[in-house]
Amino acid sequence: MQRDAKGQQLFDLLCHHLNLLEKDYFGIRYVDPDKQRHWLEFSKGIAKQMRARSPFILCFRVKFYPPDPAALKEEITRYMVFLQVKRDLYHGRLLCKTSDAALLAAYILQAEIGDYDPGKHPEGYSSKFQFLPKHSEKLERRIAEIHRNELSGLSPAQAELSFLRKAQTLETYGVDPHPCKDVSGNSAFLAFTPFGFIVLQGNKRVHFIKWSDATKMKFEGKTFHLYVREKEKRLVLTFLAPTPEACKHLWKCGVENQSFYKLENSNQVRTVSSSNLFFKGSRFRYSGRVAKEVMESSAKIKREPPEIHRYYLLNP
Repeated sequence: MQRDAKGQQLFDLLCHHLNLLEKDYFGIRYVDPDKQRHWLEFSKGIAKQMRARSPFILCFRVKFYPPDPAALKEEITRYMVFLQVKRDLYHGRLLCKTSDAALLAAYILQAEIGDYDPGKHPEGYSSKFQFLPKHSEKLERRIAEIHRNELSGLSPAQAELSFLRKAQTLETYGVDPHPCKDVSGNSAFLAFTPFGFIVLQGNKRVHFIKWSDATKMKFEGKTFHLYVREKEKRLVLTFLAPTPEACKHLWKCGVENQSFYKLENSNQVRTVSSSNLFFKGSRFRYSGRVAKEVMESSAKIKREPPEIHRYYLLNP
């Protein structure tokens, strides 16, 4: 890339390389020298956004999780989403019961190695794969049992779709957690999903706010405010991010997610400000299509399905 190249050029190059048309669900992330995460802004120069020295390290990943992965038009898109959610499971972002974890892991196993074959898969074969941050021998045996007895005959595409259908029913599907503390000083994670805003404490979801009920988001320094309307009540949820930069990133992610999932069309997008009477703040505008427009555009894809070159690693 040329040094003055904009983010959009890199993103388009990547999507062309991957043969990906339903690209609005994806983005490029980088981490600055202070370990703060950022989404690459496509309208700005790449080099101007990076505080690190070249070569720059950037990651292509899902930015907006499809509310219904089965509704995606192309298998190549589902495969890319599958890789992301599989990684979420491995890194502990997709929280679930042990029974759900066993089923999800068995789907991954079916997608990666196909039907159980006693000649190829000796006792303990599932232990060679790392599906979760931690798992016991008992869970490994259960994964292998489901794979052996319940999933035979599923193609990789069918196993991946079944995995995604199960994952989307979980409370933490699409969660990209932001660490913070509540006003009492308790540690928590804030996250945005296709369906709304959630707050996690430990492994428990303590708040879920639908996008239609979230009226405004603001930040001042390290303090993040979410304004909520529930029936006749009006609430303000307040959280403290680790740094002002982390708080700004949280706010921008919230603005983008709400615009993408809540609005009917991109003409409704407005520039938002975090300022108030005593705080100058920042201005930000989501740039891109919204979920409804993306689905309408996907329905018009007419090409022959592209060939998918699946690649698998023992660990994501």
